[in-house]
Amino acid sequence: MYFFLSNLSLADISFTSTTLPKMIVDIQTNNRAISYSGCLTQMSFFMLFGCLDSLLLTAMAYDRFVAICHPLHYQVIMNPRLCGLLVFLSILISLLVSQLHNSVVLQLTYFKSVDISHFFCDPSQLLNLACSDTFTNNIVMYFVGAISGFLPISGIFFSYYKIVSSILRMPSPGGKYKAFSTCGS
Repeated sequence: MYFFLSNLSLADISFTSTTLPKMIVDIQTNNRAISYSGCLTQMSFFMLFGCLDSLLLTAMAYDRFVAICHPLHYQVIMNPRLCGLLVFLSILISLLVSQLHNSVVLQLTYFKSVDISHFFCDPSQLLNLACSDTFTNNIVMYFVGAISGFLPISGIFFSYYKIVSSILRMPSPGGKYKAFSTCGS
């Protein structure tokens, strides 16, 4: 559990660090423009750490599921190798999603020396600035976003559904309280 928490906290700090430094500089200098290359870099890291957050939360939900529903087998199931593999897969999938968003944006044609007048770069802003047709790119981007958002949320909901149903089947109120307090920590 602490292994996942440390990785989640690192991902959260990195997620915040993708936009905050640019915003602070923009406030100090009253310059609210970001270059095209800076926008792509910021968008890449923003997507990477945003997707990594949701995937690590899914891995943590699975960890809690094993701890509550299979407490005697927890050490065997959630061994360090599996925990490392879950974090590695989360990073790999996040990197793929991030680069897929970048490749969709890089295929478009833009005017020379495009500056985005905002401190935060969003893929939809780049699609609006494109000279070429963006219909297919919009569909791909929203489909990837829906999949990368829906799968972790459904995994978390399923995990906590199984946890709550297993806790409610416990006969003693003390056992229920102990199990719920474990989930809350």
